Amino acid sequence: MTVTTEKKPAAARTATPLAYLVGFGNHFATEALPGALPQGQNSPQKCAYGLYAEQISGTAFTAPRAANRRTWFYRIRPGAMHQPFKRIDSGLLTNDFSQPATPNQLRWDPFPIPAKPTDFVEGLVTMCGNGAPDAGSGCAIHMYAANRPMTDRFFMDSDGELLVVPQQGRLRVATEMGVLEAEPHEIVAIPRGVRFRVELPDGVARGYVCENFGAPFRLPDLGVIGSNGLANPRDFLTPVAAYEDREGRFELVNKFLGNLWAAEIDHSPLDVVAWHGNFVPYKYDLRLFNTIGSISYDHPDPSIFLVLQSVSDTPGVDNIDFVIFPPRILAMEHTFRPPWFHRNIAAEFMGLIHGAYDAKAEGFLPGGASLHNTMSGHGPDAETFEKASNADLSKADYIRDTMAFMFETRLAFRPTKYALEASHLQAKYYECWQGLKKHFDPSKP
Repeated sequence: MTVTTEKKPAAARTATPLAYLVGFGNHFATEALPGALPQGQNSPQKCAYGLYAEQISGTAFTAPRAANRRTWFYRIRPGAMHQPFKRIDSGLLTNDFSQPATPNQLRWDPFPIPAKPTDFVEGLVTMCGNGAPDAGSGCAIHMYAANRPMTDRFFMDSDGELLVVPQQGRLRVATEMGVLEAEPHEIVAIPRGVRFRVELPDGVARGYVCENFGAPFRLPDLGVIGSNGLANPRDFLTPVAAYEDREGRFELVNKFLGNLWAAEIDHSPLDVVAWHGNFVPYKYDLRLFNTIGSISYDHPDPSIFLVLQSVSDTPGVDNIDFVIFPPRILAMEHTFRPPWFHRNIAAEFMGLIHGAYDAKAEGFLPGGASLHNTMSGHGPDAETFEKASNADLSKADYIRDTMAFMFETRLAFRPTKYALEASHLQAKYYECWQGLKKHFDPSKP
């Protein structure tokens, strides 16, 4: 099925709506020219229009059918046609997580927009990570800030799947499978190894990226919630086939085992005329998330806010969880309504897209970030605690005009040297808890 109008508030729609395929994990089939998709087989002796057949595999060939991901391309030239890759400067993008880690809570002010011309790839800065792409486990967390579109430059990440969370400015992402646009409050997932170009409709863009070295992101099972709720499959959008037949001098940048490599290529690699499969890029509007919560007592675990998960080989323990804290209504009685104080075996990297986060009265700003590592204590600041402890619980709290999110992993995050030495690292973040008062009185049960 194809849609031409995106399901989101009218004021948020782009001026020229793109066509999309609807659903999550579907096996899609799309062609930009009639008859470009072969029928009844994947690799005919001769393809229509003189195209080449090529498969991209996102999982092992023998992965179970439910987990198997692959797509067949019918393209103008095969993906092998480029000059040899040569190592280039990776800037602040890295998979080197050998920097001594810290158990301290960390928080950063909003990340600066670059002063010099910087495209999406040049604007990627690694904040922390764990695991490794060649081990097939773990992730890296990056920030991006860009003010120049990629025109004759293309990017592919051989190390992992990219989950992009825009915070400022729209992104127009042209991929081998087609074109999609995303604005703040939407997310974009780009499969491992898929080639793409990022344009900036608003001139400037900033946001967050989770690079997933493990199993591809999937929708979580709903269990006792039932058949509906959280992120609904029908709200995920995948681009329709749209090809570029451009020749010239281009650059293909490849992230491979933590380093950037570049190859000259004499044509646009976005030359796929038709494709079918389920290894695809997609976007999702976080404002469509169906939030589940308590209507009796206590604040549930944050797993009720799970949008996407990368599963591990241990049932119930994910490689990565992508969780959001959207607008919602809190009606629990006899309850401290904000998130409680906690120490987790999981590590949490948090970002703020818009508004204010209900557990932090100040200091956590849109475009900023925080890191609470394995077993590091955290929770509401002193002002939030006092306010929530004395609130009138006969009335519901309407949390509006906000969108925060969290990348949570089973492995401790190792911050990079840049992250620990950045000028926008808040040196006194710990002070937000120092004002918590002692209320203990053994004479008053």
